This record gives sequence, C-alpha cells and structure tokens, in this order.
Amino acid sequence: MDLLPSWIVWALLSAGFAALTAVLAKVGVEGVSSDVATFVRTCVVVCALAVLIAVTRQWESVRSVSGRTYLFLALSGLATGASWLCYFRALKLGDAARVAPIDKLSVVLVAVFGVVFLGERLSAANWAGVALIAAGAVLVAYRG
Repeated sequence: MDLLPSWIVWALLSAGFAALTAVLAKVGVEGVSSDVATFVRTCVVVCALAVLIAVTRQWESVRSVSGRTYLFLALSGLATGASWLCYFRALKLGDAARVAPIDKLSVVLVAVFGVVFLGERLSAANWAGVALIAAGAVLVAYRG
C-alpha cells in the first residue's frame, strides 16, 4: 500500500508538525513580541513554500486561477494570519500544553462549520467524537 497519497498520513504529519510548532514557538516567542514572532514565522513559511514550488516546478500562470479561487484563498490567508497572531499571543501568555489544546478546538468548529456552511453530514458517532475532542481540550487546558 502506497502511504504517501493517503490523507491520513498527511493529516498525522500535520499534527506532528503542529505539535512541534507549539513547542518551538513557545521557546521562540521568549524575549520578542508575539507579533514579531508571527512575522518571522510567516517569512520562513513564505520562503520555504517558494523554494518547494520552484523545486517541484509548480508555478502556474497567475491568470489560470479564477477570481473566486483568489477570493477564498485570500480570505483563508487572512483567517490564517489572524489565527497565527492570536496563537502566538496566547503562547506568549500561557503554557504551550494548555494553549495548544484550546487552539485545537478548531477541530470542533470545523465540524460545525462544515455542516452549517458546506452541507457536510456527520453521523451520531462523528458528533460523539466532536464532543469528546471538545471535552478533552477543555480538560487538558484545565488548571486543577
């Protein structure tokens, strides 16, 4: 079985890198404002993606992308930027082990938004999982 095309493998890699992000960012945000830290991180991401796209020869004509696609990618970029700013501010103020689980409540919100805005359907078992994720995030972040 070829694992690389599997969305599960990529999602697990994403989770691993996200965990590293929290730990590395918590150390990196010390001694600098959270906004400057976000800026530096963003510059690194942009440069790394530019190299990746160049090496894999994925540059496409700017005109080949529809206006609708640009609009939603731009809105997604703004949401990402806002998320990163808030995340780094939270890391500056709180423990990584508490900030990250609350940040991952985004999983719960994606499920709700997917149903409400994208017409996706979740089974009762899926909703139970969403509830457990929410409860788990709160319990991990709880200082008790």
